[in-house]
Amino acid sequence: MKKTLFLILSGILSITFLSCQRGGDQTGGAPRIAFVMKTANNPFFIEMQKGAEEEAKKLGVNLIVQAAEREVDVEKQMQIVENLIQTKVAALCVTPSGSREIVPAINKANSANIPVVIVDTRVDAKALSESKGKIATFIGSDNYEGGKLAGERIAKQLGGKGKVAVLEGIPGHETGDSRLKGFRDALKATPGIEIVASQTANWERDQGFNVFQNILQSHPDVQAVFACSDLMALGAVEAIAAAKKTGQIIVIGFDASDEARKAVLGGTMDATVAQSPATMGAMAVENAYHLIKGEPVKEEMVVPIKMITKENAGATDSNK
Repeated sequence: MKKTLFLILSGILSITFLSCQRGGDQTGGAPRIAFVMKTANNPFFIEMQKGAEEEAKKLGVNLIVQAAEREVDVEKQMQIVENLIQTKVAALCVTPSGSREIVPAINKANSANIPVVIVDTRVDAKALSESKGKIATFIGSDNYEGGKLAGERIAKQLGGKGKVAVLEGIPGHETGDSRLKGFRDALKATPGIEIVASQTANWERDQGFNVFQNILQSHPDVQAVFACSDLMALGAVEAIAAAKKTGQIIVIGFDASDEARKAVLGGTMDATVAQSPATMGAMAVENAYHLIKGEPVKEEMVVPIKMITKENAGATDSNK
């Protein structure tokens, strides 16, 4: 009889402990929100993490931030997400490294009743629909519009005529593809501008350097380059310097990182598109918190973008 009573009490205590664990910390206190980024080695995502951490502190939640070493490591991100799902976090925020590849992880979160907030990069709508997966909300900037702004800027700076190169992001990646499409569409209005080369540099600075160095050898008369991220743009700046052509080629990036802003002020970059990563991070945590509390959130929230040039690159901007 005593043994039976002991087993019953032990079972009750175990169930209670597991219930406290679900979405909470080990003391059953603050809810745990997981934020899985593409990488922690990119200034853009470092800013996003800062915004998320500041918001988590305000709300009193336990924020877990994890990321793969490289943005191209889709498989590693999937492993991170699946491990966090197994620990039964209360909500999951993700900046997908692969728009289609993230779908199975979303489905697993759905099965575990963990709400999913997607940040910065959209999930492939067709793949998500076919799998019957669901996300709670998307938070990000209009990458197409940002690419369009870059195209309009280059057209203006070249006076409507010239040769341009493009450093693309990861092929098939929604963020880079949207920026590229916006850029190309903007240039359709200026037939005097020719895109002589468009190659991927996988969001990385060293690849930006190597790829643009090769482009300069093949097209020494190129007059401008649009890079779908600041890291690739800064790599292009280094390639231009190595070719002793600093100041002769217009460089426009995307993200408005601190280093890119300094390059704009210094004249080695013409401009960069700002899209407020800190704001995205804060909004992701805020909305995840609403979801945990059972409160409704909007299906989509767009963060404003703007062009950063020498005129405003040095301005204090909390939403950079």
